[in-house]
Amino acid sequence: MHPEMEMLRCFIVRGGTSKGVFIMKNDLPRDAARRDAVIRAIYGSPDLRQIDGLGGADVLTSKLAIISPPSRPDADVDYTFGQVSFETECIDYGGNCGNISAAVGPFAIDEGLVEPVEPVTTVRIHLTNSNNILVAAVPVKNGKAMVDGDFAIDGCPGTGARITLDWSDVCGGITGKLLPTGNPRDSITVDGRTYTVSIVDAGNPVVFIQAGELNLKGTEAPPALEGSPALMATIEKIRGQAAVLCGMVDNPAAAKAVSPYAPFFAIVSPPADYLAYNGKAISAGEVDIVARLLFMQKVHKTYPVTGTVATGAAVRIPGSVAWNVLRAEAQSKVTVHIGHPGGVIPVEAESSEAGGQIKVTRLGVYRTARRIMEGYVYVRKSVYQS
Repeated sequence: MHPEMEMLRCFIVRGGTSKGVFIMKNDLPRDAARRDAVIRAIYGSPDLRQIDGLGGADVLTSKLAIISPPSRPDADVDYTFGQVSFETECIDYGGNCGNISAAVGPFAIDEGLVEPVEPVTTVRIHLTNSNNILVAAVPVKNGKAMVDGDFAIDGCPGTGARITLDWSDVCGGITGKLLPTGNPRDSITVDGRTYTVSIVDAGNPVVFIQAGELNLKGTEAPPALEGSPALMATIEKIRGQAAVLCGMVDNPAAAKAVSPYAPFFAIVSPPADYLAYNGKAISAGEVDIVARLLFMQKVHKTYPVTGTVATGAAVRIPGSVAWNVLRAEAQSKVTVHIGHPGGVIPVEAESSEAGGQIKVTRLGVYRTARRIMEGYVYVRKSVYQS
């Protein structure tokens, strides 16, 4: 025991193309303000380098999973997601993270929260941020979640055991409706110019805009987008107004501080040839739609699972911005291939229509996951006492 620091058990786990710290809920303070102070200390936030904590100084590695026994009878485990800012003291609990979600099933099995069943264990995950159920099918061997396998995902080196995630219950989870405004398209005016967008809530609320509306090709790499302050400012202004339309904030200017994580912002365009950030050539024939997604005012280096889920839902909504740029042949196929900065991600998306309303009936995504570290993180006792 250290006289000036407390020890807190934690885990570093990769889920998909993200990495986060997993903590059991009972190991954190019950008081919300004190809990968040401890979490910030664990990550070393706010600090752009997160040098005094476990955070990786990147939006994809500054993620939090709080795990606990289920609080719903139809769930096996509770999972609360937090996006820990390294720029401010904000921990945003306003949305979900699909990549980190992919690691929750294996984690729950390995920690004894869910009884392992070979060869595949079904884990019903209660997404407490949106009060939905995510169903994960996890390969199991010798009583533990499998790690080795032949499934590869762009944006993560190597291969692993394939985890199947069924997101069909998440539509409208944050705002209450698949289409928060009730419209497949909306108009948003920023600095005297009107933009056409689609706002879709599946996994997370996402604002879709066609690349041409921002004078982009749609195949730009993340540094090219982030390197234009004027473009980034316009995107945030559009996102802020969309956040108001979603009911997430009252003032567009407050979105960056109050709700920096969601809604996501997706720039979509028709299939095209481009180079992934690792130099891999992606051909137009490999993809059905090209997308670039931003959250926390950063461009995702690959594509988030919840963004994938929302894109899958959006391309099943006739007249939406995403539907308009989707390869025509893909409208009748179950699997849609999304081209992103790191490569390609497939999503299974099916829908039905009744009474003029679109109902998404399947949203399937495949990921891999792996526990990297477990042990104790040291937190100053003064943080607990503040």
